[in-house]
Amino acid sequence: MRDVHKSYGTNDVIKGVDLKVEDNEVVVLIGPSGAGKSTVLRMINGLETTTSGDIMIDGEDIAKPGVSIDKVRQKIGMVFQHFNLFPNMTVKQNITLSPTELGLKTKDEANAEAIELLDQVGLTDKADAMPDSLSGGQKQRVAIARALAMHPDIMLFDEPTSALDPEMVGDVLGVMRQLAKEGMTMVIVTHEMGFAKEVADRVVFFGDGKILEQGSPEQIFEHPQHERLQTFLKQVLEA
Repeated sequence: MRDVHKSYGTNDVIKGVDLKVEDNEVVVLIGPSGAGKSTVLRMINGLETTTSGDIMIDGEDIAKPGVSIDKVRQKIGMVFQHFNLFPNMTVKQNITLSPTELGLKTKDEANAEAIELLDQVGLTDKADAMPDSLSGGQKQRVAIARALAMHPDIMLFDEPTSALDPEMVGDVLGVMRQLAKEGMTMVIVTHEMGFAKEVADRVVFFGDGKILEQGSPEQIFEHPQHERLQTFLKQVLEA
């Protein structure tokens, strides 16, 4: 992202963000609510347009008019706060829908891969279940499997555990931890500071629509420089 701005009318929500994510890097975005973290993720995925600036993915500027955003999106997995599963389809159908609709896989190939992905997220026995019968943590793990079915180059996670009961958070973070170990490129918005400390290659602190500080987890959590970051960490780590 190069000098990216986003405004709604006179309200500037993103104010000149520069952010580079390398292959196989895990970048965690932290900061107070309303700082612009989720908006940045949604712009990377083309769900929000930029007011100005460039967003380059593999050399293509997705912020330019006329870019086939659907094509770009095939390479970007997105996991939302509220799962967004289709309630009228089984777990397996949710996972196979995009690969088969887009002609990337035959139905048999997609079904076989769905079972492999469910095994990866620890839910093999839920292939034929309906989403309504699952817990929040299980739904989120299905959402991760569904995103992985498209073989994305990068995975975006928008507060994937914030809608979950505390006892379900661990299972979802466990799947994400494994993806990080396997070298998946990830950008994660989260309030789970312990998780950020453990999996991030780089932590980026947002405030007022800008990046105020970034560095290794050790730099950010042990030696924060910016006053706003010091205050934020005090609040979240003592909460």
